[in-house]
Amino acid sequence: MFRFSNPEYLFLLLAIPAFVGLFWLSIRKQKNWIKSFGSYHTVLKLIPGHSFIRYWTKFTIASVAYVLIILSLAGPQVGAKLTEVKRKGMEMIIALDVSNSMLAQDIKPSRIERAKQAISQLIDRFSNDRIGLVVFAGDAYIQLPVTNDYASAKLFLSAINPGMVTKQGTAIGTAIELAANSFSPTSNTGKVIVVISDGENHIDDPLEAAKMAADNGISIYTIGIGSPNGAPIPIGDNKDFLKDNEGKVVITRLDEETLTKIAITANGKYVRASNTQFGLLPLYEALKMVERKEFKDKIYSEFNEQYQYILAIAIALLILEIVILDRKTTLLSKVNLFGNKKNQEVI
Repeated sequence: MFRFSNPEYLFLLLAIPAFVGLFWLSIRKQKNWIKSFGSYHTVLKLIPGHSFIRYWTKFTIASVAYVLIILSLAGPQVGAKLTEVKRKGMEMIIALDVSNSMLAQDIKPSRIERAKQAISQLIDRFSNDRIGLVVFAGDAYIQLPVTNDYASAKLFLSAINPGMVTKQGTAIGTAIELAANSFSPTSNTGKVIVVISDGENHIDDPLEAAKMAADNGISIYTIGIGSPNGAPIPIGDNKDFLKDNEGKVVITRLDEETLTKIAITANGKYVRASNTQFGLLPLYEALKMVERKEFKDKIYSEFNEQYQYILAIAIALLILEIVILDRKTTLLSKVNLFGNKKNQEVI
């Protein structure tokens, strides 16, 4: 397993575009200064030791060294020892609707983005429980198998978007079946599926899938996201809305009846999300009542530091950057490091 012990340092990498922009402006200013004395190529011949290629080479080397130094400060580590530990928890798979209707903005900033925010907050409340992610529209796919790696769960969660499932529709039944078959086969702890959807345009039989899950000891909790009055579905840059074959704007509405029946069938609970409350508190209180049993898990208990190798390369690059002078010298005039020949036009 690879990780950074101090990932906050990685934000320093955001300064690189600014460095590139400032350096480019500096080079441009120098070229304009040379042009002020006359013909650009003629003036360059009068200063044969001058080389913009050297400037760019030194800057590139220094930039790479900067990146490596930041990576070393972030503390790269590689897992070196797996230890078996005992945990007491449950397994939960969140099935998130990613159909186009989830782009509607009756829940701000949009149904899909608000759902992702809520899931992230829900993950922060767990400690020993295992979590998995399933995404669905007209079909369903596993986004993340059940794991106790919450950092990975958030990473996979951030990558979810409506474009990842091309087949449109709301296959809630398919998502429930996939989630029910994705729990750890040897685990006897409590198993829960949380379905987050507007429930509209379901193209299969979600109640039959919910009954099958309940027969296997799996509870299903549903969160309805959207409003019964509905909202249009933005497309493109949100300046237009999805229209039907007759040119009328499509209005997507929350189907609470279906989601409520799914929860009742699978011994769960239905919660309706709103702009003020997503329904996390009642959901979390319900999840605390789910039976949690002890299970074995393997985690990395020791990590080897890797920063020293990256830092050594960075130092070597900085030394090379210092050795490469801004101008040619008599000592280095015979070194054809940049492919310039005698009397060749310097660029």
